[in-house]
Amino acid sequence: MSKRDFLLEIGLEELPARFVTSSIEQLKEKVESWLKDERLSFDSIRTFATPRRLAIFLEGLGESQPDIEEEAKGPAKKIAYDDEGNWTKAAQGFARGQGVTTDDLFFKEVKGIEYIFANKYIAGQKTVELLPALKEIIVSLHFPKNMRWGSNDLRFARPIRWLVALYGEEVIPFSITGIATGVKTYGHRFLGKEIELRDPSEYGVALLGEYVIADPIERKRAIRNQIESMTEGNGWIVPIDEELLEEVTHLVEYPTALSGSFDEDFLKLPKEVLITSMKEHQRYFPVENEKGDLLPYFITVRNGDHQHLENVAKGNEKVLRARLSDASFFYNEDQKLNINDALLRLEQIVYHEELGSVGDKVRRVTKLVTDLNALLKVESKMAKTANRIAEIGKFDLVTQMVNEFPELQGRMGEVYAELAGEPKEVAQGINEHYKPRFAGDTSPLSLAGTVVSIAEKLDTIVTCFAIGLIPTGSQDPYALRRQAAGVVQMLHDHNLDVTLEQILKISLDVAEDRKLLKRDYEDIQMELVEFFKLRVRALLQENEIQYDIIDAVLSDEIGYVQTVIKKAKVITDQRQDLAFKKVVEALSRVTNIAKKAEDSIEIDPTLFEKEEEKALFNHYQELKVNVEKALGMGDAKRAYEELASSEPVINQYFDHIMVMAEDQKVRHNRLQQMQELSMVIRSYAQFQSIVFA
Repeated sequence: MSKRDFLLEIGLEELPARFVTSSIEQLKEKVESWLKDERLSFDSIRTFATPRRLAIFLEGLGESQPDIEEEAKGPAKKIAYDDEGNWTKAAQGFARGQGVTTDDLFFKEVKGIEYIFANKYIAGQKTVELLPALKEIIVSLHFPKNMRWGSNDLRFARPIRWLVALYGEEVIPFSITGIATGVKTYGHRFLGKEIELRDPSEYGVALLGEYVIADPIERKRAIRNQIESMTEGNGWIVPIDEELLEEVTHLVEYPTALSGSFDEDFLKLPKEVLITSMKEHQRYFPVENEKGDLLPYFITVRNGDHQHLENVAKGNEKVLRARLSDASFFYNEDQKLNINDALLRLEQIVYHEELGSVGDKVRRVTKLVTDLNALLKVESKMAKTANRIAEIGKFDLVTQMVNEFPELQGRMGEVYAELAGEPKEVAQGINEHYKPRFAGDTSPLSLAGTVVSIAEKLDTIVTCFAIGLIPTGSQDPYALRRQAAGVVQMLHDHNLDVTLEQILKISLDVAEDRKLLKRDYEDIQMELVEFFKLRVRALLQENEIQYDIIDAVLSDEIGYVQTVIKKAKVITDQRQDLAFKKVVEALSRVTNIAKKAEDSIEIDPTLFEKEEEKALFNHYQELKVNVEKALGMGDAKRAYEELASSEPVINQYFDHIMVMAEDQKVRHNRLQQMQELSMVIRSYAQFQSIVFA
């Protein structure tokens, strides 16, 4: 089959940098799916993306679909013929539908029944006839934010300025918002000029000649290499932030790195202030020495060539100087603010109209910290530190620095608290109590910071649930899922001796005491447990635990997070043991029949009729103590071994005992025995959830 290369390019006004990667990935996915559906073969696919263009290059795209010959199955023979042996309307209609005559029909037997069949031939369409459908793919692209322009109805990320759809030397005709496809593309907005393409294969080279590096991977590599070259020449160290590098890559089409400097007096500011000013606001790369100290330099990336770089550097220095001067002013002014005065201002900041002020939240968190300290039996000095962190942890929200740089909340609180004479561990805890801030972030190092972080996140989650602000689908405006995952992470990382159910209850109690519950207490509690189960499930999945084992260990209450993970790992290891299946079957027989128990009664040993009943009862009494002790110590392996030792006793019991005895008292007594043994088994896992191949 003959082939040609194909190029599809969408020329745009500058896209926001954060749109570029997701947009080109989406376009590639849609095009590949369309090609598959249309049965069009190609050798390879390559993507190009800059702020002003999204492009797909297909190497060796076949010139037509392959022809198809296939058997089409029709009605059964008894329906295809009438009583006189003539073709019925059903058979004739089937033939017409397949584009054949009844003379072409034949019979084949399928599972003992004869059906009519037809050989169906479908000629492949030419690719040039199919490619105009790519217009629908372009207009179907979705973005975080859309706009309309002129009198057009199309909603798109940015206005479309040109379109290229070139198959070999042939233009594929279609238009969007009055822009027709053609062979013209455009170089750098200021340095390049119009390009008339003769063949798709010259696309990348032609753009490079007009100051556009269209491949984002090559553009990112060029930026990295230029930065590394500058550091080697100056003895600098530039820790490249990958997110910043990604953003800068999609801000430029022809990158040229350059350096600038700022006044050394600004180095008196906290390091985070300088880095935030450079990275978040100016997209500059900070420069450090070998010790990790900031130097009075920065590296930025220009969208252009090397002409007049000194002037560009001076312009960037001027902008940064203004930024750092503002930061220096805020820093000095903030130090005049007394912490107690700052706390009073929190009363004027609305946290949520149904939940009160930030001051109200601080008081709830402080009470919750006190309760958590008691639950965890935190020693008095550490508890006092945690309480102080909770009391003043939000004071920096009213500072000018945090107002200008919200991402510095916590860190500025730590700096200002130390300057105000607070103990170092209290200042550290103010910063730590925001951790983990995002997926992959670390937990707080100190116990005090951890307790406050758990309390702060629990209050946010529980009070939101209390007033009905529950995440649905992809909507989670208050980041409750992330905060719940943070709580689970901290319980696990610090091996805290407390169950999730316990901390949810004390947090609900605080909310109830403040009269914040707009719904039934038990309903909220149940929803919260299920919500946190999903977070624990995610943690187990990260530990590569299989779905059925996850179901088994999360079928009942959550309990201790670290113990849940240990149990799942023990079951995963035991799965390789040949005896495991017999153990699971025995334990599952107990939990399955226990469901038939009705009223809870006290087991009466005098109703035992056989030795196997006595043996199981004695084993149960010992098992209950040993399993509880092992799980209490976090020894999941020992607890499983205790349960596994029940297998022969259980099987002996069922071999000789009919649980559903005719005598009502005996039957209820045996069911109660099953029920109580089942509770011990289910305290470890719901073993019947485990699937065997």
